[in-house]
Amino acid sequence: MTMVSIVFDITHTTTYRYARPVKLGEHRVMFRPRDSHDLRVLATDLEVSPPAQDIRMIMDVYSNSVAIVKPADEAQELRFVCTFTVEHTGSRALDLPVDPHARLYPFTYSGEDQIALAPYLPAFYPAEQARLKTWAQGFLDEGGGQTDSREVLVRMNKAIRENMSYQVRHEEGVQSPGETLDKGSGTCRDFATLMIEAARALGYAARFVSGYVYGAELEQADSAGATHAWLQVYLPGAGWIPFDPTNDLIGGHELIRVGVARHASLASPLSGTWTGAPADYLGMTVDVQVRKRSG
Repeated sequence: MTMVSIVFDITHTTTYRYARPVKLGEHRVMFRPRDSHDLRVLATDLEVSPPAQDIRMIMDVYSNSVAIVKPADEAQELRFVCTFTVEHTGSRALDLPVDPHARLYPFTYSGEDQIALAPYLPAFYPAEQARLKTWAQGFLDEGGGQTDSREVLVRMNKAIRENMSYQVRHEEGVQSPGETLDKGSGTCRDFATLMIEAARALGYAARFVSGYVYGAELEQADSAGATHAWLQVYLPGAGWIPFDPTNDLIGGHELIRVGVARHASLASPLSGTWTGAPADYLGMTVDVQVRKRSG
């Protein structure tokens, strides 16, 4: 299986502004791409303004690379500029063979897999599981027979893209899956959360992924990319398969992952603290540039 390598240059700038100098606390920055056989990190850099007193890199409980940043004591503006270059070989996720025992739904993960997948099997919204299971069962073949285990997820991914509308929401947080079903709309993190919880209701192991999405139409419009959220579902033999219900993508080159977690709230690209009056906070701006190298 041969995939063409694509090199992307990404710049992610986040700026916090305050009405007066405020005391800045520790910030956690999850910016380094999560590399593997299909995604190779060629270069990374993190610039903080005003200059940070200390920056140290750690690996969190999900094996994500996180920078712990201690900014200058006080400032009226705090800026993080994350830059990196990656080589992305992509994947033909639908061509990867699934182990014979897991090709048809329902299937059972092996004992060792269940131990390793334990964080990604239980519901994050247990009160909504009955409703989500009913909704998810609509993607099984009629008549009660067995369904191709990957096809269930392909149908779910496609249905969210076709039947729900994308709505920009700048506020932090994520809708519950029930809210997304009721509204029929949401952000990428809402759609990912809905599919994660629906997949878990059927017994699949699923996890949240944060990162970036590239699209040629974005580059032509000079926006060139965006922060993004999708999910991965574990299928024995095929491994962690990326599903993007916002764009109905499965694998490919367009998704550039940075972090994974059990829930969206645990994979924030940037979080931190500051001390001052609530009125001191003037807001945050984010600019993302994702450029595909030619040649």
